[in-house]
Amino acid sequence: MSKKQFGRRLLQIVLVLFGISFLTFGLTYLSPGDPAEIMLTECGNLPTPELLAKTRAELGLDKPFVVQYGNWLLGVLTGDMGQSYSMKVPVVTKLVSCFWPTFWMSLLALLIMVLISVPLGVLSAIRQNSWVDYIVRGITFFGVSVPSFWIGLMLLSFFGVRLRWVNVAGGNTDFKSMLLPAVTLAIAMAAKYTRQVRTAFLEELRQDYVTGARMRGIREQEILWKHVLPNALLPLVTLLGLSLGSLLGGTAVVEIIYNWPGMGSMAVKAISCRDYPLVQGYVLWIAILYMAINLIVDLSYHRLNPRLREGR
Repeated sequence: MSKKQFGRRLLQIVLVLFGISFLTFGLTYLSPGDPAEIMLTECGNLPTPELLAKTRAELGLDKPFVVQYGNWLLGVLTGDMGQSYSMKVPVVTKLVSCFWPTFWMSLLALLIMVLISVPLGVLSAIRQNSWVDYIVRGITFFGVSVPSFWIGLMLLSFFGVRLRWVNVAGGNTDFKSMLLPAVTLAIAMAAKYTRQVRTAFLEELRQDYVTGARMRGIREQEILWKHVLPNALLPLVTLLGLSLGSLLGGTAVVEIIYNWPGMGSMAVKAISCRDYPLVQGYVLWIAILYMAINLIVDLSYHRLNPRLREGR
């Protein structure tokens, strides 16, 4: 990627983030309910008209929409996303504290997914139309069809209720507590990625360089592992980046099932409490993460693909 292309991408990111911030702030502004009244009620105070007016003035809710958005945007640019109405902590502090549990769980889920999908996809492609291929494709069909919340409930029921290996109540962030939610996320992703690996591997096996390598007498194992596999996995770099971005956004259903203190469960609680500053900060935070990951994936794809580096 040239410097001009990189600069153009950064400009696009800035414009998109500005649009997302404006839409998010606008939608929360138009949402029903008075944030000042919700905040006072959560604190156990009686929302009298005088107290409501004073609270709105302190929060800046009595100003026009453009002024409110400008003040919020200025605060965001200086690292201040406001204060959570329901949790009484800075939004940035809450986002950071919930980000790391989701980050480590997402990395573990991706690792488990890769360890499952790559061997199964390669095996299914090598043994195409055999009984092994049919079994792998049947397993992936089951994995794609079954919802994640059902898998999570079954795993929690077996390992938590019957075997008592994990705490059903959740709330912990150690490795033992992180394993089951990561496996739940990995199963659904592994089913999709196994099919992707199989398809990419089969396409590479039909390429001319594979035929030429076989005609030159190169061993089949060397062709498969040194030439076909790296080329087949290259397109999956983009998919892995998108999956990581989605996981970092917070898988709310799985996190709620396991009571995992991550981004997804935090977002659900913020929406239910109408905690608008936290919702606004969450959406903007996820947009920044998602676009940063996409940029990193594009840069790595250009580095890994020689044809792109040569400008072909």
